[in-house]
Amino acid sequence: MRKYLGNTGWIGAILTGVALVIFAVWHYAGTASTGTVSAEVLAQGRQVYVDQCASCHGADLEGQPDWKSPLPSGRLPAPPHDATGHTWHHSDDVLFRIVKEGTAAIVGGGYESDMPGFGGVLSDAEIQAVLAYIKNTWPQREAEYQQEISSR
Repeated sequence: MRKYLGNTGWIGAILTGVALVIFAVWHYAGTASTGTVSAEVLAQGRQVYVDQCASCHGADLEGQPDWKSPLPSGRLPAPPHDATGHTWHHSDDVLFRIVKEGTAAIVGGGYESDMPGFGGVLSDAEIQAVLAYIKNTWPQREAEYQQEISSR
C-alpha cells in the first residue's frame, strides 16, 4: 500500500508538471503573433503608438509621404505600418528589436535611420503592446503572412 501511495505522489507531480507546461504554452500562444490579444493590451498599444509613433508614422499608420524615396539627408522617411507598408514583412523578433534598438542597430553596416531605439523609453511590455496594436490593424492576408514568418 505504501508503495502505491508513493507512486501516486509521483503521478501527481508528473500531472502537475504537465499541467504547468500546458498552461505555459497556452499563455505564450495568447501573447504570440498567432494568439488573440486582450482589449486592454490593444488599448495600451494604441496609446503608446499615439504618444511615441504617430508623429512620424502617422495617426492612421500611413507613414510619411513618398516614404520609399530618400530625403535630402539620404535617410528614408518613416514607412507606413498599415498594409501598404512593409512592417508586416518582418518577424515579431525583428519588429521588437527595431523598436527597442532602432533601425540602424538592426540593419548594421553603417546604415543611417531617423528611427531611434525606444529601449530607454518603453518597457518590453509597452513595445509588445504597440506591436500588437499595429498588427491588429492588418488585413487577414498580411497578418497571416507575418504570423508565418514569425513562427519560423
